[in-house]
Amino acid sequence: MPWLQVRLAISPEQAETYEDAFLEVGAVSVTFMDAEDQPIFEPELNTTPLWAHTHLLALFEGGTEAASVLAHLELLTGSPLPEHHSEVIEDQDWERSWMDGFQPMRFGQRLWIVPSWHTAPEPDAVNLLLDPGLAFGTGTHPTTALCLEWLDGQDLKGCNVLDFGCGSGILAIAALLLGAHEAVGTDIDVQALEASRDNAGRNNIAAECFPLYLPEDLPQVKADVLVANILAGPLVSLAPQLSSLVKPGGRLALSGILAEQGDEVATAYARDFDLDPIANRDGWVRITGRRR
Repeated sequence: MPWLQVRLAISPEQAETYEDAFLEVGAVSVTFMDAEDQPIFEPELNTTPLWAHTHLLALFEGGTEAASVLAHLELLTGSPLPEHHSEVIEDQDWERSWMDGFQPMRFGQRLWIVPSWHTAPEPDAVNLLLDPGLAFGTGTHPTTALCLEWLDGQDLKGCNVLDFGCGSGILAIAALLLGAHEAVGTDIDVQALEASRDNAGRNNIAAECFPLYLPEDLPQVKADVLVANILAGPLVSLAPQLSSLVKPGGRLALSGILAEQGDEVATAYARDFDLDPIANRDGWVRITGRRR
């Protein structure tokens, strides 16, 4: 079934007015999009920040007349519409479209991330079968890629690994497939823990090798290797806790950090770790080091 899509160029102050108006005239969904590639990171708690130049997209069922929608919007808001555009878009299988775009990817020398619906390109390599579900972490983002490449370059045989903010479980499962003895995963999102559990099963990893916890239930482990691909703010505030979870001589890898945040995060860990040069990719960085 085709859909009518109406796009308005609005300011943040106009967002609520036009969102309400679109819903009033029968929109089945309303979405806000960045009009100028201005990412927002770590918004304040309980806020929904918008960009200085925002596009509002509204979808209507096929057969809806664009002219009628626009006329009703003007009546409801009592003012001329901002810059706008309408078009009919054809329906498609959005899940299939996303799946077709997620292809096997190689990280380092040994490791492949293979979507669970694909055949592994190199059957004899270390192949991690992944279906991220609703959780973050497929390897496509630079922060995840940086961590996967680092893990591929480590000797993990017999190590205990802690994945802090495990998301889809991709880093912990990679560590296990690369030789780690055990990986502990923790995340604040119950759906992430479920995705991690599903992906572990998909890779024939026994539950006892990959215990999963909410942060408040996490035991006071001492890890040989700790990976945390979260955000710079939490990494700084959690530095004392994360440092205490790494054994003397243990290794640390942190990401989810913008390049301009790298020095602040590194400073938070410099007292307890001998840090390596910061690795940078596409404006994101990875910080690694060894516990003193």
